[in-house]
Amino acid sequence: MAITAGMVKELRELTGAGMMDCKKALSETDGDMDAAVEFLRKNGQAKAEKKASRIAAEGIVKVIVEDDKRAAIVEVNSETDFVAKNEKFQDYVAKVAKQVLASNAADMDAFMQEAWLEDTSKTVKDSLVEQVAVIGENLKIRRFEKVEAENGCVVDYIHGGGRIGVVAVAESSVVNDTVKEAVRNLCMQIAALNPKYISRDEISAEYIAHEKEILRAQIMNDPKESQKPEKVINGMIEGRVNKELKEICLVDQVYVKAEDGKQTVAKYLEQVSKEAGTPVSIKKFIRFETGEGIEKKNEDFAAEVAAQMGGN
Repeated sequence: MAITAGMVKELRELTGAGMMDCKKALSETDGDMDAAVEFLRKNGQAKAEKKASRIAAEGIVKVIVEDDKRAAIVEVNSETDFVAKNEKFQDYVAKVAKQVLASNAADMDAFMQEAWLEDTSKTVKDSLVEQVAVIGENLKIRRFEKVEAENGCVVDYIHGGGRIGVVAVAESSVVNDTVKEAVRNLCMQIAALNPKYISRDEISAEYIAHEKEILRAQIMNDPKESQKPEKVINGMIEGRVNKELKEICLVDQVYVKAEDGKQTVAKYLEQVSKEAGTPVSIKKFIRFETGEGIEKKNEDFAAEVAAQMGGN
């Protein structure tokens, strides 16, 4: 059967695969469109396995919020920033976030085996494999979390087109624009300054003791500081620990929009509480930054293209 340009175009629209891949699939299946789609899926599986060894350290973070009460945050990685900006990839990540929101999976393994909401004949893993075939890069659903507000609201903030995503749960008996704007401001704060805790109450005594031990060792290794009286050394240690805690605890940080440059987040929340007529506090936050903790390869993209062209 003769393979026409129109058939190739139709298969491309159905699958998003490359023109030559579509032409080959139609040739192999004698023009049977359904069989050609299946051929590409099977071929995509092979491509996915081949690409799985590549480092996927780019990508985006996506948050989906439902009725200001529930939210899901997900990070999906790609190999290049170019793909991360691709509309097809971004649409897929949005579907993954929607899947997370509806999911009861306790871990990534269980999540990957769930029926894909967009097509329940497939699993989430199947959907990922298909995207690898369509996009042509190794992709990875790296992590996800869900949050829910029992008495208050959930607010999100996305920075840099998905480079950083934050979702925060606020407790408040009143949920209005004032409260939601304040929580969004604090999501921006979390994105910018990356606190590890909400307050010092969350930090274990063991962690603080360990930090003091390290600081004492640093002082003892300093020829000048080690000669100071024990009382002075203890004061130095306490001061340095407090400085560190102010950096890693959200409510102790200086509020990024403080007009006087001094107002802490705790004081800002007190101000918002007065305006709202009810106590407003942050109960939980999650911050995902794309690729954090992944070792990236420094590759010469021009050289890679040249090598591919030379191989054709």
